[in-house]
Amino acid sequence: MRTDIFRKAALTAAGLAFTGGAIAGPVTAAYAADDRPTAQTQARHADRKPGGERQLNVRYEAQPNFYYCGPAAARNALSVQGKNIDVHAMAKEMGTTEAGTDSINDITPVLNKETGKDIYKSVEIRDTKADRKQTDKLREDIVRTIDDGHAVVANIAGTATDTDGRTHSFEGGHYISVVGYRDGGETVTIADSADPNTASYQMSVDALADWIATRGYSATS
Repeated sequence: MRTDIFRKAALTAAGLAFTGGAIAGPVTAAYAADDRPTAQTQARHADRKPGGERQLNVRYEAQPNFYYCGPAAARNALSVQGKNIDVHAMAKEMGTTEAGTDSINDITPVLNKETGKDIYKSVEIRDTKADRKQTDKLREDIVRTIDDGHAVVANIAGTATDTDGRTHSFEGGHYISVVGYRDGGETVTIADSADPNTASYQMSVDALADWIATRGYSATS
């Protein structure tokens, strides 16, 4: 099994069971369904609260099939900028196949193209478990990116537990968007295209860092 960020990101059979028959669209009240914020006004539309908390408005769509997690995560991430990009067009740009999207390095250029600026960079966590320095950098990258009105896209693999005690398992790999944080970035909000019934959940940044381990994420620099 490869352990770098170029590993395939196709969903497991369990992930496929969740996504089968999902209909793209604003399917959860966890995200705003009002007028799309423009890139210029996103900072005003974001819900920023005392104590180091900020949540971006996402126009969520579930992925239409088991292998579109990469394009769907990027599409949901870009929606916080007021963009509504066809997920099939994004898949074509990323070279997505039924084997998935190869790595975060296929997603970062598309995020930059659609943002209109070369601001996203790929960051690797090469180890099988994130160390303190890598976790601290992830936290800082998430806070900075979200404070700038953008979302983070992460390539994850394995099983992680959210703050409600629910487990999320993608042994074959998966892509998610990080669209908010609280407690100064100790806890993050995830938009997950795999299952509209759990489209939004929160997780400690430590758990997320270990979930990303051996792969990578895309954040603004």
